[in-house]
Amino acid sequence: MKKSEIKKRYDNKISELKKHNKYYFEKSSPIISDYEYDLIKREILDLEKKYPNLTNPSSPSDSLGYPPSKNFLKSKHRIKMLSLSNAFNKEDLENFEKKIFNYLNQKTNIEYSVEPKIDGISASLTYKNGLLVLGTSRGDGATGEVITENLKTISDIPHKITNRDFPKDIDIRGEVFIKKNDFKKLKNNFANPRNAASGTLRQKNPAETKKIPLNFVAYTYGYFESAEIKKQSDFLNSLKKWGFKINEHNKILKTIDDLVNFHKKFENDRFDLEYDVDGLVYKINSLELQRRLGFTSNSPRWAIAHKFSADSAYSQITDISIQVGRTGALTPVARIKPVNIGGVVVSNATLHNEDEIIRKDIRIGDTVKIERAGDVIPHVIHVDLKKRDKKSKKFEFPITCPSCGSETIKELNRLTKKYDAVRRCTNEGYDCEKIAIEKIKHFISKEAMNIDGLGKKVVENFWSLNLIRFPQDIYNLDYKKISNLEGWGNLSVSNLKYSIDQSKKVPLDRFLYAIGIRHIGVENAKLIAEYTKSIKNLMSFIDKKKLNELLNIDGIGDTQIHSLKKFFDNKLNYSVIKKLSNTLMISDLKLNKKGKLSNNTFMFTGKLSDMSRAEAKSLIEKNSGSVTSSINKKLKYLIIGEKPTNRKVEQAKQLGIKILSEKQWLRLLD
Repeated sequence: MKKSEIKKRYDNKISELKKHNKYYFEKSSPIISDYEYDLIKREILDLEKKYPNLTNPSSPSDSLGYPPSKNFLKSKHRIKMLSLSNAFNKEDLENFEKKIFNYLNQKTNIEYSVEPKIDGISASLTYKNGLLVLGTSRGDGATGEVITENLKTISDIPHKITNRDFPKDIDIRGEVFIKKNDFKKLKNNFANPRNAASGTLRQKNPAETKKIPLNFVAYTYGYFESAEIKKQSDFLNSLKKWGFKINEHNKILKTIDDLVNFHKKFENDRFDLEYDVDGLVYKINSLELQRRLGFTSNSPRWAIAHKFSADSAYSQITDISIQVGRTGALTPVARIKPVNIGGVVVSNATLHNEDEIIRKDIRIGDTVKIERAGDVIPHVIHVDLKKRDKKSKKFEFPITCPSCGSETIKELNRLTKKYDAVRRCTNEGYDCEKIAIEKIKHFISKEAMNIDGLGKKVVENFWSLNLIRFPQDIYNLDYKKISNLEGWGNLSVSNLKYSIDQSKKVPLDRFLYAIGIRHIGVENAKLIAEYTKSIKNLMSFIDKKKLNELLNIDGIGDTQIHSLKKFFDNKLNYSVIKKLSNTLMISDLKLNKKGKLSNNTFMFTGKLSDMSRAEAKSLIEKNSGSVTSSINKKLKYLIIGEKPTNRKVEQAKQLGIKILSEKQWLRLLD
């Protein structure tokens, strides 16, 4: 599949997910089954895993749910409610454990706390002095809906806990669900048990919620400080002692083989359970190791969900369409006759890229096997050649962009010296209509400028009306003309204007992410913002052709620098950035300056014995310090491990930079 087709497939699935998120979370009226909804998420994550250049703030890898409904009060989670990364086979689990060892910089005996992954709705319960004072939904992971009174109707949730050892302040998290037999009485009103649980919890009237037999099982905590509880399994035992229900199938296992064997057995037995499960969750049992491992931007490093196997079915391809994404990637998508796979009606299947189409010889009119596995989007496994029409022709992948007619190419990977599987439109700016629209959609998205009321459909509508062609046009909209459009009243126009005006104040890192440079995601944007300090400095780097200096940033490599240069070399892109920088109030990145290492810059040379570089860097940044990869006068400490680079040590001595051993550095952190 060509790059553009992959991107198109990816963007379509993101749009599809957002549409169903709105029906599911906002309207409490889902139009697809829970399993079908999960499959859309799975395909998005699988595409991102295969093609790391694919990013979207609405992806389940970046967003954890859906913005809290306007019908409910909002509450910010003290500790984010993150999603879990997924495993589908033994190799995934081995890679998961390997990453843990690499991060800790050592092999250690790991004990896993294992629990079924109930297919329900996550909720957080805040108890203070034994009283339930707040109940919230997951929401978008950072902020949830206040649904305290609805949660109080669930008999499994204690309102008051009198145990002497119960914490004075704790967030207890778990899953709200409906049992299979109870759902049979509700199936005419909801697509599946999970949707029934969601719709019920989001009733405005708790008396209506009380009529539905909801259940709650507790499995972890959010905010909680305790030096006494050492293991996840100990915490689960405490939950039971405090009056919460925990899953009866929780287990402690020690090896990957143990996990695989238990998963195989449980998958066969799961249909006998009284509730739906879609996998198993494995957590490092040691809470100390959990704290050390910490989190990525969207998931904990110490836990993973092991999904159950795929469902599949046969259908016929009626057409193959090519989608063009923000970075020019062409993504092929098979339009198939709708088919029910595991309770979900599937009408589209990813074809991944041009190479995949050629390898499997996929043609329009073919009867193909479609599979949905884990977090994978429905995709074509193989063609049933016995049912192929003798007059069928091979599919010819477009060598020009279907949007702008520009040449499409497969880029040569500088590291592997191989050509990418994705074919990409060579238009780097806003001259390609589809790329321009997708760039603007990215610009207004939640993780970028976060302009509420200006969604993807609105962008497409405004584009068709010639109201928007570039991101800066958003700040010069004709509100009078908009107010005369169908569906736009004075209030919605006023809200849109307010949201746009609010977005004018933006930190540098968010702005950098918003402009949509390939390979510059949320984390890379933050690294560049920390290094350049201000938009003025960043523009100076660009104007003076000094972008190579950004290689000094730990985490920024040749791929990112090449992408930055290519982006800013385009005159139209540069013009857009200049106009935006003159329109917006782009602030410097605000960093925590109150930590123990505030205003101190560190550099490492040699191998650390107690932890990996990644964990050491994380420790420094958490304590307000910064890490650089080059020796200069601004460097305060050079930390040396085993077999340090002698040249760096000598340079540090000449510049009067303090040299610390690993143990001396750790003493700075107590």
